[in-house]
Amino acid sequence: MPDTTQKDGTPEATQKARASEARASEARASEAGTPEARASKVGASEKEQAPRRRQARGERRIAQLLEAAAQVFCTTGYTTASTNAIARAAGVSPGTLYQFFPNKEAIAIELGDRLMHEMREAYGEALAPVDPATPLEEAIGSAVDRFMAFNTDHPVFFALMHGPDVPGRMAEAHDQLHTTVIGRIEALLGSLMPGADPADVTRTARVCLGVYKAGLELVLAHQGAERAAYIQETKDVLIRYLEPLVGDRLGRT
Repeated sequence: MPDTTQKDGTPEATQKARASEARASEARASEAGTPEARASKVGASEKEQAPRRRQARGERRIAQLLEAAAQVFCTTGYTTASTNAIARAAGVSPGTLYQFFPNKEAIAIELGDRLMHEMREAYGEALAPVDPATPLEEAIGSAVDRFMAFNTDHPVFFALMHGPDVPGRMAEAHDQLHTTVIGRIEALLGSLMPGADPADVTRTARVCLGVYKAGLELVLAHQGAERAAYIQETKDVLIRYLEPLVGDRLGRT
């Protein structure tokens, strides 16, 4: 039988077993994470999180700039507003503003897009189908309240959409929204005015929206009790206009 004893006197099988155990121990240590391995993992994790932190900071900065722009547009109007005034209102340098927006038109478009999305949701809820048992006063009151709440919470929307120099893209989006709202009012009135000529329904829908817009302008020009009074006046005009057209299709209070 050959001699399997190593030069140091340790049997070869024992040496192999020790080497195997050492390799296994190294593997376990690697899996558990040596200080160096743990540091490497932490470094990689921090590198992955850094872009997310930068993105979050960027979103906060954009929101800050849009809020400042809304204040400036409401105060001076879109035409007179400047990027310097917006940066000043946001408490940042013009250079910081230009990192996110190339000009005031880009700011207005971004602000308008966000508000348009919120407005579609608000108007969709306000013009939802009405339960026939709902009194006319309640149905109109609820719709007007939702419309007014959006516009009083975001007065910049009216300032942008009705300004003389509104960016073309925003004007197009507003025109599309106007068409959509008229269509929703037509559908609502159509269910309450069966047998009416479609042209009459369309005309009635346009008058309703026109009355609301006229009331909104007065509402936005006042505060407190006067604002509340103009909101109620707008409701009263719509109720008196629609009562003879709707008849007893909706309940009475």
